[in-house]
Amino acid sequence: MNDIRTAVRNVYAGAEGRLWELIMGEQIHIDGFASSMALASRAGVKPGLSAIDLCCCSGAGLRFLAKLHGLGSGIGVDMTPAELALGETRNRRDGVAERIRFVNADATATGLPAASADLAWGEDAWCYVPERAALVAEAARLLKPGGTLACTDWCWGARKPAKAEAERFLAFMKFPELFAAGDYATACQAAGLRVEVCEDTGRFAPAIERYLADVTTQRTWDALVIIGFDQAKAAAIVGEMQHALALAKAGGLAQVMVVARKA
Repeated sequence: MNDIRTAVRNVYAGAEGRLWELIMGEQIHIDGFASSMALASRAGVKPGLSAIDLCCCSGAGLRFLAKLHGLGSGIGVDMTPAELALGETRNRRDGVAERIRFVNADATATGLPAASADLAWGEDAWCYVPERAALVAEAARLLKPGGTLACTDWCWGARKPAKAEAERFLAFMKFPELFAAGDYATACQAAGLRVEVCEDTGRFAPAIERYLADVTTQRTWDALVIIGFDQAKAAAIVGEMQHALALAKAGGLAQVMVVARKA
């Protein structure tokens, strides 16, 4: 598991992380802003809340909540120091540094006080965590009574791919495994949360199609700059994205939205 964590740190501290941000934007998750707005709406986010974003990357989710939903205070937890340093810069840029701070920690064992947040937030990042049920349990521990877990994540779809196809995708993305939607529901219930939403957003395949179109036309040069003009590597990345798209169109991959409440 330490090897997995090291691999993920290396991704987001290096060229691969910059490439994903080029393709997907500062909100490095499926459908970016539109997905965040939908998640905030379904979760009933309102002004003045305190939030903890688990696996926050550079903290784009907290800045989104602060600028557009009146977040009172936020803590971002991530294990990649380079991303947290970038997040500090962007917090100052967006005028939210007084409301948002970061903690460099394991999202399954944050060390933060129990029952300290109104909202536990995550966007397409928990798929990197090997112990996903433990992450859900940590989110539940951090929530105040009546608090809300709200996340989206990359999951297996209604028809999990064959073993070889699944392993190819996991290796490309540096994922240890994926949950299915039902696994998230089970983990939330085991953590004492009442599940209100646990569903495929339908966003995955259309978003990957757009990213592929963009990186093979308008942003090809930008991508090549990031990877040192290695055209063989560029072709390999495009091939793996095409493979992911084929899996998604066959029902094998999905972005799943989860909203659950603490009693």
